[in-house]
Amino acid sequence: MNQIEQATLLVELLTEELPPKALARLGEAFATGLVERLAARDLIAGEPSFERFATPRRLAVAIKHVRSVAPAKDVREKVLPVSVAFDANGRPSAPLAKKLAALGFPDIDVDQLERAQDGKAEALFLRYSAPGATLAAGLQAALDETLAKLPIPKVMTYQRPDGTSVQFVRPVQRLTVLHGEEVVPVTAFGIDAGDTTVGHRFLSDGLVAILHADEYAATLRAKGHVVANFADRRASIVTQLRAHAGGDVVVMPDALLDEVTALVEWPVVYACRFEDEFLQVPQECLILTMQTNQKYFALTDSESKLRSRFLIVSNIETKTPGEIVEGNERVVRPRLADAKFFFEQDKKKPLAERVPLLANVVYHNKLGSQFKRVERLVALAGKIAPLVDANIAEAERAAYLAKADLLTDMVGEFPELQGTMGTYYARHDGEPEDVALACSEHYQPRFSGDALPSTRVGTAVALADKLETLAGIWGIGLVPTGEKDPFALRRHALGVLRILIENALPIDLIELIEAACGVFAAEPQVADSSKPLYAFFMDRLRGLLRERGYSAGEIEAVLSLEPRRIDDVIARLDAVREFTALPEAEALAAANKRISNILKKSELDAKPSGSGIESRLLVEVAERALSDALIAVAPTVQSQLAQRDYTRALSALAALRAPVDTFFNDVMVNADDDALRKNRLALLAALHAQMNCVADISKLAA
Repeated sequence: MNQIEQATLLVELLTEELPPKALARLGEAFATGLVERLAARDLIAGEPSFERFATPRRLAVAIKHVRSVAPAKDVREKVLPVSVAFDANGRPSAPLAKKLAALGFPDIDVDQLERAQDGKAEALFLRYSAPGATLAAGLQAALDETLAKLPIPKVMTYQRPDGTSVQFVRPVQRLTVLHGEEVVPVTAFGIDAGDTTVGHRFLSDGLVAILHADEYAATLRAKGHVVANFADRRASIVTQLRAHAGGDVVVMPDALLDEVTALVEWPVVYACRFEDEFLQVPQECLILTMQTNQKYFALTDSESKLRSRFLIVSNIETKTPGEIVEGNERVVRPRLADAKFFFEQDKKKPLAERVPLLANVVYHNKLGSQFKRVERLVALAGKIAPLVDANIAEAERAAYLAKADLLTDMVGEFPELQGTMGTYYARHDGEPEDVALACSEHYQPRFSGDALPSTRVGTAVALADKLETLAGIWGIGLVPTGEKDPFALRRHALGVLRILIENALPIDLIELIEAACGVFAAEPQVADSSKPLYAFFMDRLRGLLRERGYSAGEIEAVLSLEPRRIDDVIARLDAVREFTALPEAEALAAANKRISNILKKSELDAKPSGSGIESRLLVEVAERALSDALIAVAPTVQSQLAQRDYTRALSALAALRAPVDTFFNDVMVNADDDALRKNRLALLAALHAQMNCVADISKLAA
């Protein structure tokens, strides 16, 4: 190849079976790592264009427009200060000759060096054209660096045939590197690059020759029965699953799809069945059993009821799949039988009888047992119930039973089913439906976008559960730091906020926090954390509102007032947004900021009304006009506030722009006369209170 030739570069690392849960991340890191490092060495022409590949036995990438040699670069390199480069007679010094030799230019004429200022001193500079890196050299360095930085979950040490020890995620068997049609002479883990790879373990003849880097994926598919592209393989699985589902719905969570995609190179879907008798077991148990233990895909009807048919993804294509189907049906049967056994055994003991046994389960060594926690939940749920219009007795009963399923065999086998099984067992025990639902719904929302509790009882217990966790864990000093939040306090706080906002619950957040801290009153080791917890909630609320598209200024305008009710924060924000569109908004925001600064300097607290203003001391026309305008607009503002129509309340303030502007143009606030000064400050305080009744609009000022 000549120095300017460009071609696709293929790099494939063939290994033993890679860990499936890490495959997608490894494939991404391998591809992007090589691309970024080759681009940094100017070995890729233009914007990088590449395709990544990842299968159970290979990591690979095909990069377009890779140069055989990087372009030469003009280099300007400092040699030495002039004071060192020449002796007292102005002749080149020995250090200069030594430096030029070290740079590879021992015979260069000193007159060809550039003299230029370098800071305060003058120095000599060498300009030359440096040849670009060859692909072999640049790729070797990029490959070494990339392999060293891969996000390997657990390193494996193994021996090469020559006896040397090597460390990698799995033993490496082959390295394929092609630039167009030519092999690039690089190595990895003691293996030299070649132009052959290996196809499917069972469906190919073994070695597959890659004639050109551009033909990698097509050759592997045609001759090796391998779909090398992870995304293509995943899409094929989804298409086949839906085709085999018929009129049913495939239960295919992303995590399961990714894991199954990482387990096969040539995905083929087959349909299997299990006995209808297992459908008597809660379908969540059966689905989780099939997904977790066997990596199968469950099917439901249009009403989300589980079918006795399920789908498997095999790595083998055959026209006679009978043995594959029968084998998988045989394997899943004992798993389903175990689930049925656990369910039948658990039903023999009512949930209520399990609750006292929670005294033997440690919740936290500083917070006592799970039973102590249940007692706190009962007390807190009882206080919250009337605030959400829930039946107090049912809320307390639900809180009492909420954690009982932790001691069941089913939850012991599948911890993911905690709460879900509580609902089934509570129904079996004859508990009221809202109590039964609360056993599972009190965990909601479990994650971003998850559904909220559907019942008032569930809402009361969900709030109690999250608030008790926050007050207890924070109270013993286990505050989230940086990325670490082992007790998911951020998630709990967001859950509380979502419940209050999305259910429009007119509840005082500070009172909720204080009630939660109150249930630990008898625990001296648990500090009252009401104030820091409120600040923590406000920080979470800022993030939640940013995600919903509100600006930092809008958010601070509302939250700087430290709202106690969270349910109307959105309405206030929307009002602020509409207010900012008014032509008077910018001037009023600037004036409000000015008023805030004046009041801070005067140490005069803003008053909620104009009661401290003496009309006889309003001697200037502008201050009388402002007072009159304030008196005129106040009833409208307060009326709209009472109706929680924050948009109209803020819009009414537009009438104050002209008198406010005139006041600041014509009136000296800090008058020499003490009585006049205090009266004008009182007027500004009343104006400040009225202007900030919905939000602190000074936060909107530029």
